[in-house]
Amino acid sequence: MSVIIRPARTSDVKQIRSIIDTFAAPGKMLEKETVTLFESVQEFVVAVDGNQVVGCGALHVLWEDLAEVRTVAVKEEFHKKGIGHQIMEAIIDRAQSIGVERIFCLTFQTQFFGKHGFNVIEGTPVEPDVYQELLRSYDAGVAEFLDLETAKPNTLGNTRMLRIL
Repeated sequence: MSVIIRPARTSDVKQIRSIIDTFAAPGKMLEKETVTLFESVQEFVVAVDGNQVVGCGALHVLWEDLAEVRTVAVKEEFHKKGIGHQIMEAIIDRAQSIGVERIFCLTFQTQFFGKHGFNVIEGTPVEPDVYQELLRSYDAGVAEFLDLETAKPNTLGNTRMLRIL
């Protein structure tokens, strides 16, 4: 097995969708609409074994110095092979290359993200003026980061974590 991590392509979306669906159905991950995956395909990296997408993850910029790690998932039969860690390293490298200083995630997998330097957070670690600007966003990830009451029904009880780069 030689897994390659690369930027996602539009032709990968159906396989990304399939991976997400296996985790969304039991409530381990938020569901994503196919149209949303196409709209955000440039944010994704994928782990590919031959022609098969076996894992994915995305980096979504929220603000000048802040981005969210989204939709990190690896097919069950490829678990415990370091693929998730390779995906995270690619996402972290991308965040650093575009100038992001902090990355946020909303997860059940606190141990996994903890191994990548993420820490559980309370409150909202942004300045009040940035907070006011972020309130104008329609993005659900921003609402989750801000810990808004409107986002809580959608978070499935996940833990909010942050990493300083």
